[in-house]
Amino acid sequence: MPIEIVCKIKFAEEDAKPKEKEAGDEQSLLGAAQGAAAPRDLATFASTSTLHGLGRACGPGPHGLRRTLWALALLTSLAAFLYQAAGLARGYLTRPHLVVMDPAAPAPAAGFPAVTLCNINRFRHSALSDADIFHLANLTGLPPKDRDGHRAAGLRYPEPDMVDILNRTGHQLADMLKSCNFSGHHCSASNFSVVYTRYGKCYTFNADPQSSLPSRAGGMGSGLEIMLDIQQEEYLPIWRETNETSFEAGIRVQIHSQEEPPYIHQLGFGVSPGFQTFVSCQEQRLTYLPQPWGNCRAESGLREPELQGYSAYSVSACRLRCEKEAVLQRCHCRMVHMPGNETICPPNIYIECADHTLDSLGGGSGGPCFCPTPCNLTRYGKEISMVRIPNRGSARYLARKYNRNETYIRENFLVLDVFFEALTSEAMEQRAAYGLSALLGEPGSDCTGMEQPSLLPLTLLSRSPGDLGGQMGLFIGASILTLLEILDYIYEARDRGLVSWDRLKRAWRHPKTPLRTSTGGISTLGLQELKEQESG
Repeated sequence: MPIEIVCKIKFAEEDAKPKEKEAGDEQSLLGAAQGAAAPRDLATFASTSTLHGLGRACGPGPHGLRRTLWALALLTSLAAFLYQAAGLARGYLTRPHLVVMDPAAPAPAAGFPAVTLCNINRFRHSALSDADIFHLANLTGLPPKDRDGHRAAGLRYPEPDMVDILNRTGHQLADMLKSCNFSGHHCSASNFSVVYTRYGKCYTFNADPQSSLPSRAGGMGSGLEIMLDIQQEEYLPIWRETNETSFEAGIRVQIHSQEEPPYIHQLGFGVSPGFQTFVSCQEQRLTYLPQPWGNCRAESGLREPELQGYSAYSVSACRLRCEKEAVLQRCHCRMVHMPGNETICPPNIYIECADHTLDSLGGGSGGPCFCPTPCNLTRYGKEISMVRIPNRGSARYLARKYNRNETYIRENFLVLDVFFEALTSEAMEQRAAYGLSALLGEPGSDCTGMEQPSLLPLTLLSRSPGDLGGQMGLFIGASILTLLEILDYIYEARDRGLVSWDRLKRAWRHPKTPLRTSTGGISTLGLQELKEQESG
């Protein structure tokens, strides 16, 4: 038969001593509080923190289902916030940008662009001497014979001068230009400057950036209008094909800014004889972003020219410099249209060096010649239309005026009309679509002044200003000051030794059933409890 022994012990004086001790400790703490603040535990910090839900999950009070649910809600909101914050950070690190367009911005100065034109035929047949034909055999494809048909292999000619050959045998603008008008005023060949390109001797109107001609109005009759004779009777006969052989008849034209050298063999457009070609231009001012949003080339701010031989940087100047370096490396000379003071390549290796230039240069950022776009660029958009000339009546009149027949007029004459559509410019600017201020929470800091928000990507249209701050407030109700509170508590607790894994475990661990239950001043101990206490 089990026997239960119940011992009743009355504590009277012993219980009074802890109470007196607690009162004395309280007085000592109050006195010490005047010198130093008492350390805060996690429950005290949670009850005073501005972080939503932390006081209900970690504050003072009994542990139970309600506190567990609050802790789960707090952890879930924190995980959702961290997930959203990681996505926002990834989007910010991609450095997205957008394009803002103003199609009717007033032109700052309405300066007329430079117009470069070249006859597609490089050498006039009647101007070539026997020595020229001999030296230019590889370039023109003509057999090296003299006028009498004898081969000139046994003859000795002086060393050729490529600049002299181009000047002397190229088409002369004074002979080609039949009429010239700019903004209603007469102009002549003296208003053009000589420039050398892959087409040989060419001419540029309004080439000087220091004295650029203004355009006073838009529309036809307010720009440059010229009539040219391309002189097809001077085109070289084709004996055999080379890489420089041309089957076309007409001129090549490029419209560019005065700071940019002509790159007409790639950027020019053709104008055919027998037509009047209308070129309606619009100035476009482009602004690109440098790294890390884009890859444009920012201005260095130095007074020295950034590219040798050119006053300003441009993609065309950079490409010409790369071509020159490739030719120097292969042929130890330069071509006539390339800048510098190096020796000009002789005609017998001219075509070989030109072919090597095209083969060695590559495009893109991975090629041997990478020419980034300048961050500020001016270019000219073009709309080209044409009508056929001359009509029957004007053909007879022009034939009498220039002492030519009507067939010659139809096969050789052309009219080029270059004008501004309107005295406005089209401004396109790249802007950072997602900056640091928008990420952190400053409203209206990005995409301001946009008249066409449809230019934004869809992923950016779905974002609101202040993404990170908005997500932080939505999920955990925190702010920058809340983060400072947490950092301040961690720093204080670390110094006082209040932060440790043991304390965190004890904070969430349920208390054990006491071995002594007190009722008033009497404690009751069971025999089984005494056995467990002895075994423990």
